[in-house]
Amino acid sequence: MTANTPTVLSDDELAERDELAELSEAGEVDARALVAEQLDEQLEDLDDDGDFDDDEESGDIELIVLDMAGTTVADDGVVERAFALAAERSGIATGDDFEAALQYVRDTMGQSKIEVFRVLADGDEDAAQHANAAFEGAYAELVASEGVAEIAGAADVIRELRGAGASVVLTTGFSPATRDAIIDSLGWHDLADALLSPADAGRGRPHPDMPLTALLRTGASAVDAMVVVGDTVSDIASGVNAGAGFVVGVLSGAHDRDALEAAGADAVIDSIVELPALLGLRGE
Repeated sequence: MTANTPTVLSDDELAERDELAELSEAGEVDARALVAEQLDEQLEDLDDDGDFDDDEESGDIELIVLDMAGTTVADDGVVERAFALAAERSGIATGDDFEAALQYVRDTMGQSKIEVFRVLADGDEDAAQHANAAFEGAYAELVASEGVAEIAGAADVIRELRGAGASVVLTTGFSPATRDAIIDSLGWHDLADALLSPADAGRGRPHPDMPLTALLRTGASAVDAMVVVGDTVSDIASGVNAGAGFVVGVLSGAHDRDALEAAGADAVIDSIVELPALLGLRGE
């Protein structure tokens, strides 16, 4: 086998190669410097425009899941009064058992009402269904006779959030029929992108089903882009269990600040009207 003869470069060729190498290295350095300079300029432009803020509470918010009663809809004790009527009519909690049952209703505010009645009925499905039907009927009667009111400013907040580019879904532990009666009374048709009850999602709170169903219904890209807001520990737990990027408690309903924070709320505000500013979605 004959060995390859090494290529011999002239002095001029060697000088040309060294010059090209130097130019290549300089070019790479200049290119990297140019990219870095362009990135710095882009970041400065974003900062000047107010679109880049390290202190902002949220990133790109695509979906906001709002509870109804106690968060966007004033409760004013209607749930407890409806339960009292249901207990009387169904016999599910009478005499000495009534106060303990009422306290359980308070503690589980926000949860699917049929699940609450299953516990109170000690697993008797027929009794639970009867009591739940009595509750839904009593609640509908109270709404029809007394009307229902929004938490002050709630509808405007929902419009503002949607105007800022976020989808808004209203969720509740009520049945679809009761939920729709509330929406009818408020005249909130087409106010939100979707309405969800446990029956629409699979399970109620504190399970993650309703927030995750909201995400699928609206086409949000990830749970990190979702905010969940509510006034009960069940609302907060549902958001946490769904992996929501930000979970907010409000003090306009059932549970206090300590309970909401203990449940995992990232922030607690007095009312829904503070939400746009908290999320950085209000130009102030």
